[in-house]
Amino acid sequence: MDPHQYCQQKAAASGSSFYYSFLFLPEDRRRAIIALYAFCREVDDVVDECTDAAVARAKLAWWRKEVAAVYHGSPQHPVARALAALVPRFHLPEERLNEIIDGMEMDLEHSRYPDFDALKLYCRRVAGVVGLLSAEIFGYQDRHTLDYAADLGMAFQLTNIIRDVGEDARRDRIYLPLDEIKHHGVNVADITQGRETDGFRRLMEFQIERAFGYYRQAFAKLPAVDRAAQRAGIIMAAIYQALMEEIRAAGCHVLTQRVALTPIRKLWIAWKTWLKG
Repeated sequence: MDPHQYCQQKAAASGSSFYYSFLFLPEDRRRAIIALYAFCREVDDVVDECTDAAVARAKLAWWRKEVAAVYHGSPQHPVARALAALVPRFHLPEERLNEIIDGMEMDLEHSRYPDFDALKLYCRRVAGVVGLLSAEIFGYQDRHTLDYAADLGMAFQLTNIIRDVGEDARRDRIYLPLDEIKHHGVNVADITQGRETDGFRRLMEFQIERAFGYYRQAFAKLPAVDRAAQRAGIIMAAIYQALMEEIRAAGCHVLTQRVALTPIRKLWIAWKTWLKG
């Protein structure tokens, strides 16, 4: 299979909201961002699907070799081959791809985070770095756009954490900072056993407000000159913020249900946001 076709199928099969923001990009940039997204899915799947941590580490080590081959050799995997064709055009730094793998390895070492500072490192690696690479693909004139992209990636990851609290807890992973859980009068056992107390609802409302704060912080840093080029990220932000509004309006029942927007609503938000420019 053609490497770009493989990446396209990987992205489409995931059902991710990100896919809708890619549809409006020019073909060369769309191929590049889909290849980057497919890479993220591949290394994330290693951690999610391997029950043996040693096997997962071995697979991630193999992916590090593939990343090296993207820049200095002949990669084997179709995603790595797709990236190799795009790196010269979009100047994607090798160390950034390895940082993403660093973030995935943190999932093999940590299932809890004591405070938000510890969580921020994880979020930066698995999402902030992706934001920086995405900004390179979309294009920019003002380097302050990279500050926007890093904060936007952070906002996206916080949104993912909010949406997936229940699903992650069933895998014995808790990404909500432990000190904040305690501050709101919640026990870890409440989360792992699916008990949605009043304290848990307040905890989630706090998480949602912080995520919205990162969206506001990101857009405050986006230079006007680069707004048009970065529209794909703006579309994604509109979809994710609508998702958080749905979660809040539904009572923050993220332990017992997974709130999601319908594909048609995602497409409608994407189209409206693209037209606004």
